[in-house]
Amino acid sequence: MLEVRSVRKRFGGNQAVDDCSFTVEAQTSVGLIGPNGAGKTTTVNLISGRMPIDSGSVEFKGEPIHNLPMWRVARRGLTRTFQISRELRALTVMENMLIAAQLQRFEGLVQTVFELPRIRAAEQDGVRKAFELLELFQLDRLANQYAANLSGGQKRLLELARSLMTDPELLILDEPLAGVNPTTARNIAEYIETVRARGVTLLIIEHNLNMVERLCERVIVMAEGSVLAEGSMREIRDNPAVVDAYLGTVV
Repeated sequence: MLEVRSVRKRFGGNQAVDDCSFTVEAQTSVGLIGPNGAGKTTTVNLISGRMPIDSGSVEFKGEPIHNLPMWRVARRGLTRTFQISRELRALTVMENMLIAAQLQRFEGLVQTVFELPRIRAAEQDGVRKAFELLELFQLDRLANQYAANLSGGQKRLLELARSLMTDPELLILDEPLAGVNPTTARNIAEYIETVRARGVTLLIIEHNLNMVERLCERVIVMAEGSVLAEGSMREIRDNPAVVDAYLGTVV
């Protein structure tokens, strides 16, 4: 489904991503791990269209996407979340959901007038879909609350629910468990498993390696901007190069 080929990205004198290559097969859940500064988030930014690559290529479902803006990549079925939840604080939970819906496909006054019934039907479908997802993530009772009032864990769940409004085929989760307590992390992990059960392919950046082992059947290890190793978590734990990359800490 996703193929990253020899991707490079430099910021001034820092080679953030250096000849990075890996694949993600459809209907799998893949972990992307590595020490801080390994280039994981930069790689995700390059994949998702948030920033341009210097060289190399990114293909999604056999088509190049590395020259596309982020919204076009999302339209093709590849969506990502961020390390820090990006809820729109001044909007309600429901409004946050609806703003992610791909509803506004009608441009121009004349077209809007003649397509008004279709626009209204699309909006109603969006509200129905948003409420179903809020129910799935047990946020429906908070639909009319301002997003700013949510707890850290609830904001994580809102971002996860909102990402599903775009009907992604591949969802990239950038440290979905960061900054939450162990109980909340376990709850979020259960919801991620629910997303996987819906048929969504997952690429997960995460430092909680126990959760990576729980959620991912294959793991990609990055260090210094490149892929260092790939395999199951058991294989990764026994790889001396991976242990060295984590500064001697057993992973």
